Amino acid sequence: MLSVNVGRPAETLWRGRQVSSAIWKSPVAGPVRARGVNLAGDAQADRKAHGGPDKAVYAYAAEDLAWWGGPLAPGSMGENLTTAGVDLSQAVVGEQWQVGGVRLQVSQPRIPCYKLGIRVGDDRFPDRFADARRHGAYLRILAEGELQAGDRIEIVARPAHRFPVVEVADIFYDHHQRAGELLEVAELAASWHRWARRVLAAAGGRPVPER
Repeated sequence: MLSVNVGRPAETLWRGRQVSSAIWKSPVAGPVRARGVNLAGDAQADRKAHGGPDKAVYAYAAEDLAWWGGPLAPGSMGENLTTAGVDLSQAVVGEQWQVGGVRLQVSQPRIPCYKLGIRVGDDRFPDRFADARRHGAYLRILAEGELQAGDRIEIVARPAHRFPVVEVADIFYDHHQRAGELLEVAELAASWHRWARRVLAAAGGRPVPER
């Protein structure tokens, strides 16, 4: 892992109004505690859209940062973990990582909001980010502990379904007719199951009952 990045909410001006965001993350040296729904020193401004158990930690790959040109420093996408050598687009929903003393689980892709545009200084960037299908991955904290830059990311468990985060994004943006597939991925965040049921209901399909 290349870097661990944290940040606190701060006010910024956007289209003539003040908005609060913690998307500005900075690398930290030494061990960082992962506990509950956050890394030590990290926070979210909008708890309805960000944070919580299914978005406790956000990972983005150094290779994807490089793809955008730049250079872009670690933390430029608001990520907590800047990874190296891991294809995050193909990270399987529900796979578990051991990183230092922390056990993490992939829960979903990142669907960008306007604040990513604020972060990079381009209001159109969220659309470009979505089109590129380089979403990174949100993770749950399964076992608390400490991690730090330089720790190896070891995939220690992977579900049999092999459903990667990029497929979730593809269904969201381009293939609503496949929404039912998301209901079969038990490890996917519950918000995605609710979204899939709404899509199926709107299309006249038959939603799968909650289990």
